[in-house]
Amino acid sequence: MDLTAPATAARAPVRTLLDLDGRLFNAAAAWHWPGAERVLPRLSRSANHGVLWFATAAAMAASRTPRARRAAARGLVSLGLASLTINTLGKRSVRRARPVLDPVPLVRQLKRQPITTSFPSGHAASAAAFATGVALESPAWGAAVAPVAFSVAMSRVYTGVHFPSDVLAGAALGAGAAFLVRRLVPTRSQIRRPARPRAAVPALPEGDGLVVVANRASGTADRVRALHDALPRAEIVECAPEEVGDELEKAAARARVLGVCGGDGTVNAAAVVALRHGLPLAVLPGGTLNHFAYDLGVEDERQLAQAVRYGEAVRVDAVRFTTPETRGLFLNTLSLGVYPELVRARDSWSNRIGGWPAGVLGALRVLRAGRHPLEVELGGERRPLWLLFVGNGVYHRMGLTPGRRTDLADGLLDVRVVHGNGRPALRLLTAAVAGPLTRSPGHAAVQVNRLRLTGIAPGTPLAYDGEVTAVSGEMTLEKLPEALTVYRPLPATR
Repeated sequence: MDLTAPATAARAPVRTLLDLDGRLFNAAAAWHWPGAERVLPRLSRSANHGVLWFATAAAMAASRTPRARRAAARGLVSLGLASLTINTLGKRSVRRARPVLDPVPLVRQLKRQPITTSFPSGHAASAAAFATGVALESPAWGAAVAPVAFSVAMSRVYTGVHFPSDVLAGAALGAGAAFLVRRLVPTRSQIRRPARPRAAVPALPEGDGLVVVANRASGTADRVRALHDALPRAEIVECAPEEVGDELEKAAARARVLGVCGGDGTVNAAAVVALRHGLPLAVLPGGTLNHFAYDLGVEDERQLAQAVRYGEAVRVDAVRFTTPETRGLFLNTLSLGVYPELVRARDSWSNRIGGWPAGVLGALRVLRAGRHPLEVELGGERRPLWLLFVGNGVYHRMGLTPGRRTDLADGLLDVRVVHGNGRPALRLLTAAVAGPLTRSPGHAAVQVNRLRLTGIAPGTPLAYDGEVTAVSGEMTLEKLPEALTVYRPLPATR
């Protein structure tokens, strides 16, 4: 009995595939690709160490559109995961030799031949990971990147450094890495925002009756210009930050729809005016932070123009806070404790180094400092707290992403506290990792529709929608259900 027969039979399909792989490689080497000699070898070299994709991501980020920046970031994270997998597991598990270069014309061959094993192709994995990651976040950018990624993958066979199966396996691993990243960090399209409660608002096909007040300090010039191109009869008023309040009041007196372009603080000011005058609000994100606009589902001028043009809007909640000295409104969050100090530190640096770097620096300074917790009476009991956070609506987490709101009219305050024992950094980190609905000795969370705090020390900093003020004594927070009407594009309305 031939004991070797089963082994031979088992290996026969593998040998058949390897033979086919070799024939395809030889066919590609013999095939004449007009003009490719000047392009594909250079393209292949440009993708070494991900240089091509980092440059592409930088170009996408320079477009200054939120979706492009997110797509670029997702592409790079996917690329990083794919490269890590290929270099630590893939090439060490299958030690396949590189193809023999004899059938490949000399003009195609790379000057520096790779020294690693052949299977799978790292270049193909990186190209597929980046392109797939970009496409999952932004199909339009994905369509632009895909031909380049395909060409990079094909160039590895064309230059003779990989067999076709190396490229196919690498591309599959790269695409898989992008989908794994999406599972851990969902795309915006996966976060379904309810399109209710819908509101009746005027449809302004060319923007007639829309007056937009833009905070010039938020770098809004390009966006308001693009909005005006889409809605040519809209009136645009650009002003300095200190003039925003007055210009909003003037605009409300003559507008059918009050528009605003700026960060969360500017949007907050516009919401107060819109509520006072009973006007619908059109929000175009600008500035450093745009939590309200993004949670609403408006990321750029095209989406806002669509909503205004077709009269698409929803009603959203607001929250009123009242103290003996002041009364205000917020659309996103309010907090007492270390966060207001972080906002102050960020604002002191933002003009010199930019908003996001200033935020990081402010967080490091506040968390490293030996701060003492604030003390408030909560539920009849006096408690030391490092942080009291109140969200307008419940913040949910998907995967590893920070919390976001999926419903801006849920009627709830999302209240979280970080207790005041120990140093703040560890407790704040624990609270962030544990999630919004957990309880522990370090932090707690609850959802209510009204909150009352007493015993607030004089001069306690309060941050709301990116603005900072000081409060003392007693504070009441009250939900205003569906108080504000805001334009946003709605699905399946036409």
